[in-house]
Amino acid sequence: MALLDLALQGFSIFGFLLFIVLWLMHLVSIIYVRLHLNKKTTEKVPYSKLAGVSLLKPLKGVDPNLINNLETFFELDYPKYEILLCVQDHDDPAIDVCKKLLGKYPNVDARLFIGGKKVGINPKINNLMPAYEGARYELVWICDSGIRVKPDTLTDMANQMTEKVGLVHGLPYVADRQGFAATLEQVYFGTSHPRSYISANVTGIKCVTGMSCLMRKDILDQAGGLIAFAQYIAEDYFMAKAIADRGWKFSMATQVAMQNSGSYSIAQFQSRMIRWAKLRINMLPATIIEPISECFVASLLIGWAAHHVFRWDIMVFFLCHCLAWFISDYIQLRGVQGGPPSFSKLDYAVAWFIRESMTIQIFLSALWDPTISWRAGRYRLRCGGTAEEILDV
Repeated sequence: MALLDLALQGFSIFGFLLFIVLWLMHLVSIIYVRLHLNKKTTEKVPYSKLAGVSLLKPLKGVDPNLINNLETFFELDYPKYEILLCVQDHDDPAIDVCKKLLGKYPNVDARLFIGGKKVGINPKINNLMPAYEGARYELVWICDSGIRVKPDTLTDMANQMTEKVGLVHGLPYVADRQGFAATLEQVYFGTSHPRSYISANVTGIKCVTGMSCLMRKDILDQAGGLIAFAQYIAEDYFMAKAIADRGWKFSMATQVAMQNSGSYSIAQFQSRMIRWAKLRINMLPATIIEPISECFVASLLIGWAAHHVFRWDIMVFFLCHCLAWFISDYIQLRGVQGGPPSFSKLDYAVAWFIRESMTIQIFLSALWDPTISWRAGRYRLRCGGTAEEILDV
């Protein structure tokens, strides 16, 4: 009996520690967003002396927003940069989009690379290899096809690339679009994702997504170049790790990495979350405890601890804790958005509840099947982050 009491006491202490950690994450991310994001670019380097940048843009297929997204890169206000458009397949319709923009902007230094170079299982790396080998500048900016930018986005990122910084990344967010699926994505990327993303980076944990990353090319070359990361599906994590292992710091841009894909749905969002969870589990086994950081599970655990110690009603505590989390998330969302979101508070409430309700199902789905489908290929993940391609027989 004494052993059971000791176990319950330990579980209660864990619940209170969880409460402290999670709410520190809320506070840190909200404060960081308020102080850092959506601020006017601070000129740390004179405009004319900004380092040259080679933009590597991997493309596959066409969606309704592709040409508009790409065009924003041709209209960047930056003294010295090149656009390297990368398309793997010779019959990809994205080629016509690229040629149209190349013709429209003849004064922009831009080139089209078709065919890629097979160096590993990662299709994104394979697609980028010829452009990487032909890049002329000291900084490389790898930026996904669904990202759109402002004229001063690159200037903002380059100004963050100070003497001891080796990588500048953008906090992923989502542009205003029509439909509930867009609202769901915006709620996730404005609440849960930045809370963990920002908290990790503030506390020294290197957390980077590869949607928009500006890196020093010589550091990547020291690590073996892009080819060194072709064995991984999550190449962004391992590129960031290689840069950190060499003693370089990271910095976050003041502008978000604005996702603006023209193809989106609830099913696509769910599939994406499952794929990301699978990658995290295989790269970092400690991810297995991730569900306790989600609102509903955390509220139950902390509520039980409060009941065991203070005899508070579990259900009342659960509801109050969820409400506080809900309000905190809305404050965070407004901060990332830079103002009120384009959807109503009712839409926010529904999307928030659905997103939180999906977390356990997403996690269990990720545990159930170790294979992922990505860019028309299927891969079996191995512990440590490597993968093997599953070929149809």
